[in-house]
Amino acid sequence: MNPLLQESAEEELAHALDISWAALAKSVHWGDTYVGVAKDGREVEFERRYLWATQEGGDILVEVTVFAGQTRYDEGGKATAIIAKP
Repeated sequence: MNPLLQESAEEELAHALDISWAALAKSVHWGDTYVGVAKDGREVEFERRYLWATQEGGDILVEVTVFAGQTRYDEGGKATAIIAKP
C-alpha cells in the first residue's frame, strides 16, 4: 500500500465525516467516484461508499478508497468509519 494514497483516503474520509447522519442516510447504498489529486500530485480515483453498518436505518458505514486506476484498486489506500445514528 502506498502511504500517500492512504493519507489521501484518510483525508477524504474526514471530509465525508463532516456530513450529517441525516444527509448521508439519503445516500446509503450509493457512493461516488471521481478523479482527483493525491498528496504526491498525481491523478488518482477517489471512491466513497455509504452503507448501513448493521441494519437499515441504523449506523452508517463510510468507506473510502483512493487508487491509481482500476488495475491497482487493491493497492490503494483505504479508510473506513461509522457514523452513529443520533
